[in-house]
Formats: sequence, structure tokens, C-alpha cells
Amino acid sequence: MESPESEMQEVLGRSDVVGATTDEGKGRIFPCESCGADFEFNIGQQKLKCPYCGFEKDVELTTDSEVVEQDFHAMLERIVEFRELDEEAKATEAEGVTGCSEVRCDSCSGVVVFSGTLTSTDCPYCGSPIQRENVHTATKRVPVDGVLPFLVERSTVQGKLKEWVKSRWFAPGDFKKRGAQGKFNGVYLPYWTFDSLTFNVYSGERGENYTVRVGTGKNKRTETRTRWYPASGRFQRFFDDVLVVASQGLPENYIIALEPWPLTQCVPFTQQYLAGYLARTYDIELDRGFENGKKRIDAEILSDVRGRIGGDKQRVHSVKSRYDAVTYKHLLLPVYLMTYRFKNKPYQIFVNAVTGEIQGQRPYSWVKILMAVLTGVAAVVAAVVIFNSAN
Repeated sequence: MESPESEMQEVLGRSDVVGATTDEGKGRIFPCESCGADFEFNIGQQKLKCPYCGFEKDVELTTDSEVVEQDFHAMLERIVEFRELDEEAKATEAEGVTGCSEVRCDSCSGVVVFSGTLTSTDCPYCGSPIQRENVHTATKRVPVDGVLPFLVERSTVQGKLKEWVKSRWFAPGDFKKRGAQGKFNGVYLPYWTFDSLTFNVYSGERGENYTVRVGTGKNKRTETRTRWYPASGRFQRFFDDVLVVASQGLPENYIIALEPWPLTQCVPFTQQYLAGYLARTYDIELDRGFENGKKRIDAEILSDVRGRIGGDKQRVHSVKSRYDAVTYKHLLLPVYLMTYRFKNKPYQIFVNAVTGEIQGQRPYSWVKILMAVLTGVAAVVAAVVIFNSAN
């Protein structure tokens, strides 16, 4: 009978299980078969392409590979069992994965320092794409199930950025003229997706409005009042691919605004898709990710409850939910990031590298805002004067 540690290593460390990398993380660079230079993932061709000689190669995927749902509770149990048995290995993981480590470049033998959860970058000495070996298939981390490859070229993003800058209301004139100047970096961000069948029980009140005439003489008026009736019920609802970003330190409002993502276009993960790009491993663990996912699920359930109560108004007293058949996927999704400065203040821009959706920070012209407010106030005053004159 295998030990829990052996079982964990088998599930999280082998290359022939769903979610493991097809090359077992052995290659940190991908040499061109024609000239020996390093391949990069080409967006237009959706292939590995040598930037020097132009030789192309298909990304290697097994014929039977597919992105499938994983058992959430089973994975949590395996992680707990393994970590209880090997606390020392857990400490080593904390140092090696989320701290700093040194990696020697296979091309020039230069030493590269990885900080935090960064997993792939270019060698600062020779420019070769490198990756920290086995970071996505380490026996103590949940393996990546799928990746959504980059589809939008940097040149296209630059054009969309110009349109985005011009469409910003109340932006300073010199900002609109100069634009957001900086370099876009392609990065794969880690995400969890969760499926769950929920069973929900709720109680509350349905409010139905009616009008009455009150007062006398000049004080006679119509008032709207509400009759309240008890309401309760139960229902099931299935949630599919509830998306949760698995990396900390990102502005959540901008990241969420990049949605929706065409998740049906995800392909089984292989490190070859990372060639020439940055990637980050998750630092929001699987269980915490589901807690964040439940916030989105609960918000949808509450909206559903209000719709089921009906009426003109609703009072929701309680909602109790059970989450069954929970599954997850660990995905890498492509984003372009850019930090630019305007009048010595930094701003960040985020681009969905599949749909081209742009979200980000921008400067405001308080002079334009003040003028708009004053114009609005003047218009209201003028309307009041005209109304009083007419009466």
C-alpha cells in the first residue's frame, strides 16, 4: 500500500496525469532545431517560432490531452496529508518557491535570481528565455491544468491604447496628446476556476407598492406605501467556471473588469506556451481561492433570491447555501501589463491578451471636472429661474 507521501508525489509530480506539464519541466529553454537559438511562442502563428531564422514548430501536446475538472476536496485532503507528514519539505517549499532563489542559465551559465512567485523570464545576461525548473510540477504545488495562449499582438494593443486614451473623459489635454507611454510586458496570471452545484434555502418578505391620497387642500398629495408578505423557498443552481485570480497584490477591480475570458479556448498546459513570456505561480492557495469564489457565488445567489421573492421590493432575512460537487481547474491566462508615468506619478494598465479589453489607471484634470460641475450648476439655476418666471 502506497504512503500518502507517495500518493501525493504521484498525483502532483508525474507528467502523465491531467494538469502536469508534458515535458516534466525538464527544459527551461526551447532550442531551435534549425539554428540552435531559442524558440519563442508566436502569437500570430500560435506556434513556437525562432526569432532569428524563422523556423516554426508546433506546440507539443498529446493527442488525448484535454483540460478537465479536478476534484476539489480530494486535492485538499492530499495536500493536508502530505504537509502533515513533511513539515520540513513545506518549509523548503516556502523558501524555494515564494522566496528568492538562484537559477543558472543553460545558455550562458549566468546566474539568474527569481524573486517572489515569478516563474519565467529572460536571462538578463544573454536574453534567453528561462524558467525555474519544475515550478509548475513541484510535488508540493497544485499543477496547472490549462493555459489560454496569447492571441493579441503587442502592436494591436498599442493601437487600442491610443483609442483608450482619447476616450477618457476629464483627462488632461497633454495626456491625451502624448498618450500613455511605456512598454507592455506579456505575463501569464494564475487563476482558479470552480464549479459547484448549490442547494439554497431562503426566507424574506415581498413588498408590493400601492398609492393613497393624503392631506387636504394645498397639502393634498399622493403617497406610495408598501404591503409586506412573507416569502420563502428553496432551489438548486449550478455554477460553472467561477473565476478567481490566484495572485495577490493586483488591483482586483481592474482584473475583474478584464472579464469575460473565453475559457473554452484553453488548451492543456505545457511550458512551451511560456516561451518568451513571464509567468507567475499562485500565491493564493486552493482553499482560500474557493472562499473568494464563494463570494461571487453568494452574490449571484442573493440576486437570484431577490428575483424569486419578486414584488416591487424585497427583504431578505436569511440565505443558507450548501456547495456540492465542487471541482476546480488551475489555469494561466494572458495579460499585458504596462506601468507609465505622468507628471512623475505611476499608473498601471491591464489588457486582456485574448479579447483586447483594456482597463487601468489614468490621470484626471481637476480643472475640467470643476468646469463641468460649475456648468451643471449654472444650467440648474437657469432652469429654476425660467420655471419661476413662467409661474
